[in-house]
Parts: sequence; C-alpha cells; structure tokens
Amino acid sequence: MERIYRFFRRQPAGRLIAMGFAGVILLGTLILLLPISVRKDATVTFVDALFTSTSAVCVTGLIAIDTADHFTPFGQGVVAALIQIGGLGVSSVGIGLILAAGKRVGMKGRTLAREALNVDSYKGIIRLVRSVLFMTLGFEIVGAVLSFLVFSRDYPFVHALGISIFHSIAAFNNSGFDILGGLRNLIPYQDSVLLNLTTCGLIIFGGLGFLVMLDVVHKRNFRKLTLHSKVVIVTTVFLLLIGTLLLKATEDISWMGAFFHSVSARTAGFSTYPIGEFTQAGLFVLCILMFIGASPGSTGGGIKTSTFFTLMMAIKHVFTKSPLGAFRRNLPNATVNKAYMITLLSACVVCIGSFLMCILEPEYNFIQLLFEVISAFGTVGLSTGITPDLSDASKLLITAIMFIGRLGAFTIFSIWIERPEANARYTEETITIG
Repeated sequence: MERIYRFFRRQPAGRLIAMGFAGVILLGTLILLLPISVRKDATVTFVDALFTSTSAVCVTGLIAIDTADHFTPFGQGVVAALIQIGGLGVSSVGIGLILAAGKRVGMKGRTLAREALNVDSYKGIIRLVRSVLFMTLGFEIVGAVLSFLVFSRDYPFVHALGISIFHSIAAFNNSGFDILGGLRNLIPYQDSVLLNLTTCGLIIFGGLGFLVMLDVVHKRNFRKLTLHSKVVIVTTVFLLLIGTLLLKATEDISWMGAFFHSVSARTAGFSTYPIGEFTQAGLFVLCILMFIGASPGSTGGGIKTSTFFTLMMAIKHVFTKSPLGAFRRNLPNATVNKAYMITLLSACVVCIGSFLMCILEPEYNFIQLLFEVISAFGTVGLSTGITPDLSDASKLLITAIMFIGRLGAFTIFSIWIERPEANARYTEETITIG
C-alpha cells in the first residue's frame, strides 16, 4: 500500500488528472453494467457501457444507446453524477469532498486543482474551488426550476423533476445527454422558448469558464476585466452571431433554432432539429464551431475560444504588421506558440481519427464520419444519427477521441514526455517557408 502511495506521490499533476479521469470512467462503466442500472427489457454491452461512461465523464453527449430506454432511474442518476464529476473535474470534486469533511487540503491537492482549473497561481486556489462548486450548484438549481416549468406540462411531478435536474446538470456541464427516450433529444421542444433560452443560458455560462464568470461578478465593468475575460466574452459573442447567421442561411430552420444550434455546437450537443437532415454546408459550419469549442477553465472542449482568438490576432499581426495583441495589451510569444501547437495537435487527432473511421465505416460518407470525430474531440455530442450503428471498433476509437478531447491533445501528449532542460544551443539557420 505504501509503495502505491509513493508511486502516486511521484506522478506529475497532469498525469494524475488523466489517471483520475480514466479511473472514474472505468468505475462508471462497471456501475452501469450492474443489474440495478439496466432496465429489465434492455441489453447493455461492455463497449456500450464504456462508451456511455466516457461520454458522460468527458461531458460529450454522444450516445451508442439511448439513456432513458436502456438505463433505470438509478442508472440515469449514475450518468448525471458522471457528467457532474466530468464537468467540475475529478480534482475539484475531490477537494470539495475534503472540504465538506472538514479536512485540510495538502499541497498535492492544491497542485491538482491549479492544473485542473488552468490557473497560474496557488493563491486563493481553495477559495476558487469553493466558489466554483457554489456557482455550479446555483446555476443548476435555477436551470432545473426553469426546466421544470416546461417538463411538468408533459410528465408527472416526480418524473418531470428528475428530467429537469438531469437536463440542468447536462446543459450547464455542456453535455448533450437527455432522458426523454427514443433518441429524440430536444426535438419535441423546438418551439418552447423558455426551454430553448434556459438551455442556451446554461450552456453559455458553463462554457465561458469559471474564472471569467468570477471576474465579471467581482468587477462588473467590461473595461476593468482581465484581458483573458475580454477575449473570451468577445470571441464567444462573435462566434454565436456568426454561427446563427450561417446556420439560418444554410438550413430551413427558425431563427431560434439557428441560435440554439450555434450555442449547442460550442460543445453542448443538444439539438432541436434532426442533425442528419442538415445540408453539408450546415454540417460544415457546425464542424467549425465544434472544433473551436468553449473557453479555458470551463466545462466544454475544443481548442478553446482564446486559442482561436490568438490565432486570428497572429494572422492579423503578420499581414498588417500591427502589434500582436488586443485591448491595448500585447500577447507573449509563448502564448502564440502554444496556440499554434494546440491547434496543430488537435487537427492531427481529427485527421487521424477521421482516416481510421473511413477505414472502419466505409458505408458512411466522409462528412458524416468527420462530423462524428470532431463532435467527439470537441466533447460536443451532436451526431448525424450514425453513432448507435457504429461497430465496436469504431465506438472504441470514438471513446479514445472523447478522452483526448476532454483532457486536451496538448496535455495528453505532453504529460507522458520527460522534458529535460537543454544544456546546449545550436547555430540558427533559416529555411524557406511557403
């Protein structure tokens, strides 16, 4: 036992977080296979349970089997718990339990929290975790109440309450799971203004990132916000507007439907119209939004809004020779280099995943398979409807892509590599580019 403890003590924070996510996924898989979790008239294989657990912990929402039709209320509660753990992060939930027990959080726990929340300093890290937990609880309670006003019209009180709580947790954590049954998602409620706006609100706030929301609460003035908060807010608004306009132009859907899918494509995965009936132009727009994703420190995935913004500013800098920055602040070269690296690695994951899917599933066209892979990598959960019919090999591949997407391609590739300091520098020499 002591040897195991020393082993984990020696592991870097990023590696421990990855192992923690993997452990929760495996535990969730085993629980979802128990008879108490599975409906008597349903069959759940190990691959389907693993796929569901990974999709929940990675807050994706892709489903190989319908959650309501295959799992009992207990199993659905397990899925909701996995979504909550995945959205908050394993380390944040662990620290929350330690604080609830009245125990002191050690240095290793603080390091894990700092790594998970993507902050640079240990200062106030426990207070930040506490704020994150209370903020999450507040948003989800409000979301559940507003959702209940809609679901209570169609379901008995207890059933409507369960659906509302599940939906609020899934929406705030940017996970497109639903328990309405029949693989319908939110299509029956495409005309419900209250549910559409409630869901969009939960997705947007959950995707902004906890640091941004706390910054807004404390300063309440756009000019006083940090550069990170300004970048996230401006980029989010821009993507929502552009996505809405492009989807309305390419699809025969209402303005509310266009706005909803512009919001949902940013890693949430809910749909009020059948995605399989979208045009290829509309699917391509969704692919771009899914690849960009939400913001750092949020419950969403993708390369993140700040990465996209940094790339745009770098391109502007190259062509206009203007300062590399925004809002009267310059961006460090290290930030730009990291943005390039994240985008390149993410594109490699998507390209390799799409290539393998084309080999494994030749009966589907390329845009369907590309859409599935980007949805998995961006932890979105939108699908053209092919997920339940994929082979076990394809489901395992999508499972791996969801895991990579939740932790980040840059993190996955870097935590296993030892990077010793270089003791020598070589002479520089240019090469021809372009």
